[in-house]
Amino acid sequence: MRSAGRSELAAALAAVRVQTLRLVETLDEAQWRVPRLAIVNPPLWEIGHVAWFQERWCLRTRAGKLASDSMLADGDGFFDSTKVAHASRWDLDLPRLPATEAYLHDVLDACLAALAAAEESDEGLYFFRLALFHEMMHVEALAYTWQTLSYRSSLHPAPIVVRSGAPLDLALPGGSAGFGARPGEGFCFDNEKWSHPEVLAPYRIAARPVTNAQFRDFVDDGGYREPRWWDPDAHAALQRSGRGMPRYWRVADGKVYARRFEHWSQIDPEAPVVHVDAHEAEAWCRWAGRRLPGELEWELAARTQADFDWGEAVWEWTSSPFEPYPGFSPDPYQEYSAPWFGNHRVVRGGSFATPRGMVDSRFRNFYLPERGDIFVGFRSCPVA
Repeated sequence: MRSAGRSELAAALAAVRVQTLRLVETLDEAQWRVPRLAIVNPPLWEIGHVAWFQERWCLRTRAGKLASDSMLADGDGFFDSTKVAHASRWDLDLPRLPATEAYLHDVLDACLAALAAAEESDEGLYFFRLALFHEMMHVEALAYTWQTLSYRSSLHPAPIVVRSGAPLDLALPGGSAGFGARPGEGFCFDNEKWSHPEVLAPYRIAARPVTNAQFRDFVDDGGYREPRWWDPDAHAALQRSGRGMPRYWRVADGKVYARRFEHWSQIDPEAPVVHVDAHEAEAWCRWAGRRLPGELEWELAARTQADFDWGEAVWEWTSSPFEPYPGFSPDPYQEYSAPWFGNHRVVRGGSFATPRGMVDSRFRNFYLPERGDIFVGFRSCPVA
């Protein structure tokens, strides 16, 4: 999708809008009123923001500036995420659902008309691609909210297929390789700018993410109770929470069950462990005598190794702090990356809930290390 032309882009924009609306169409009146949590948004605000963002960048921006008002009265006051503080979104007198849905439809129609007249080039299609990827991110963010709140969802992971004879660890020779986007190769996010060489030492990396069975061994060995495996602050927070296993796990009659959306089911031992934060991933690695891969180690393996399974089940933590590449400069949507450098952690790959057009080995996703509500797991490397 990063190089999608007008016709493919138009189809993708229409399709993701259908996904957005289908996610909320099953909500009852009470479910629209979600609790005030730092990791969710009010669903009505979130879908309105999707329309506002598309309108803001595809229809209202001229020469880097806003050239017109929103087609929704006070749309900027409601849905500009850079100016509307997260905690205040529950207190807004938002347009009701019919008006918000009409706004979503009207913006999409106008956007598709503008797209039909746009120049068929990376520059001419930049904001349409940006709006597409932005909405795809919010589709997955809504899925996180549904998981957090035990809401019903039609999303379910595909069955795990374990390839016979696949190696446990892949050996990579390291050496010099280029990382980052190159001008003229389609859309890129600003944190991927620009291509630069890096030299990696030889390393080995797991062919698959850590599984439920592997992580359960850590739990059964008392891993959550043993401070030596943990960052001290993370373990202190864990003790305060009283949690002794991953989020959404519970044990009954010696069997481990996990909640996916509104359903509890017994864990698949071969499936990747999911909903573990970076501290849990690092604790497992210390216990196992292994380590998290750096983001460049992860990307090189994804680009070059046919046996490297990624992008279908869970996002994956890396050991890399989210920092700019050499030559970074913010793109017009300046708040996308720059405010988060230094305190977030790079996450790579994609999950079962990630729209397929988002999945790319170059994509540098990023979250606070304590986020385990997302569909995230990890893989490991042997300690050299």
